[in-house]
Parts: sequence; structure tokens; C-alpha cells
Amino acid sequence: MTAPAPGGAPTTGSGRAAGASRVRLSRTVLLVPAALGFLLVVLPLLGLLAGTEWDGLLTRLADPDVRPALRLSVVTTLATVAVCWLLGTPLAWLLSRAEGRTATWLRAVLTVPVVLPPVVGGVALLLAYGRRGLVGEPLLEVFGLRIPFTPFAVVLAQVFVSLPFYVLAVEGAMRGIDRRLLDVSATLGARPFRVLTRVALPLAAPGIASGTALAWARALGEFGATITFAGNFAGETQTTSLLVYVKLQDDPQTAVALSLLLLVVAVAVLGLLRGRWVR
Repeated sequence: MTAPAPGGAPTTGSGRAAGASRVRLSRTVLLVPAALGFLLVVLPLLGLLAGTEWDGLLTRLADPDVRPALRLSVVTTLATVAVCWLLGTPLAWLLSRAEGRTATWLRAVLTVPVVLPPVVGGVALLLAYGRRGLVGEPLLEVFGLRIPFTPFAVVLAQVFVSLPFYVLAVEGAMRGIDRRLLDVSATLGARPFRVLTRVALPLAAPGIASGTALAWARALGEFGATITFAGNFAGETQTTSLLVYVKLQDDPQTAVALSLLLLVVAVAVLGLLRGRWVR
């Protein structure tokens, strides 16, 4: 006896076979473009692994130009993360509590560096902090402070591109906090700053960790805004990403070794974010 279909008509064996055939065909149609999309991402990574001369890998990473670039990258990215913590956490908190059109526009403006071409970001930074820039000219005239083409410019460029990633991640975590907990804390007499530090931050800790990892990884890989605004001076503003670009022209295998190192860092960051972003 055949089982009735949802509409009341019995489902025959041939009907079930036809349905299964359609499902398999549908999966096949989806599988082809999905596999091509996956390969477009994976093949360059496999090419990097295949093109690495493993025997001389450590020797190339010991190149005299590598250590200053790595040191500068570590120092500037850690400084960038500190700025993101200091400025981005209060900003994320206020945005998570804000409603209305103004908050929407603030989020939109904050997201601009995420979609802005990096070189355009570097030009914008020059026009803001350069010698004749909106802020740079007064700083130079009053304090004698020159920002472009200095290590401080590297940090500013990294903050410009990384801060949105941090704020968006932390704001999302803070929006997920049960508002009743925050309201109860305020009712018990806790001031807004205490509510933030004692209630919101501990509850949003996973989002803060994710935002920190994303901001740090984005800062480590920054290229366009940095080379435009800070230059590419060895030992002063040349980060690891910039050194890869230079070495690709005169010492390709050292560039490959550095690229592999950055790939390992990226995989490590994904490992840290696995519980939150990769399901």
C-alpha cells in the first residue's frame, strides 16, 4: 500500500524515484559552481605552498630586512589594538544603545573604511593629517609635529582600516546582551560606566576577543593606506606587507617565505575565531 502524499493522493514508488532524481540533479547543479568558488579561494593558497622552497625557508626569514619589518609590524599592530580597545569599546557601547536615524548614519559612516579602496584611504589620511591637511597643518605650525611618513602614520593608517571591524564585532556582541540585566544593574544604583565595565564587558567578552583578532589581522595585512600615507622606508615605516611587495621584485623566494608566514598567522586567527564565526 502506498503512503498518502500531503495533498491526500498516494505516492507511488516511481514518484518517489522521480523526486529523488530531481533532488540529486539539483544538488549537482549547485555543486559545480560551489566547487568552482571554493577552488578560486583554495588554489592560490595551494600555489603558495607549492611554490615555497622549504629547504631555505628559515634562511630567507633570517634576511636582515625581515626582522625590522616584523618588529615594526608587531609594535604597530599592538598599538592599533590598544587604540581600538580604548576608543572603539566606548563607541561600540554607545552605538549598541543608540536607536534612530542618527545611529544608522553613524554606523554607515563608520563602515566606509571597510569598503573604501585602501589607496583612497591613504589619500584621505594625507589630506587630513598631511602638512597642509585639515589637522596636520595646525599640528605642524603649533607643535612642530609631522605625522606622514613616520611610524605614527603607520599606526594611524592601521587604526583607520581596523577600527570599524572591531567596533562592528563588539557592537553586535553588546546588542546581544539581555537588556534586562543592564536595566537591573542601573536600578540597583550602578552608574553607566560601572554597568559597562562590570556587566556589559564581561558578557560581551567573546565579541571583544573576536573584534580584537579581526582588527589585529586587518592591521597586519594593511598595505594600500600605509604605503600612501606612511611610505615604505626600511626600518622606519616598512611593515611586513610592504616588505613582501619589495622582495617580490628582487628576491621572490623571500617574498614567498614572508607570505607563507602571514598565511600561517591568518590561519591562526581563524582558529581563534572558530567557535564564533566558523560553524
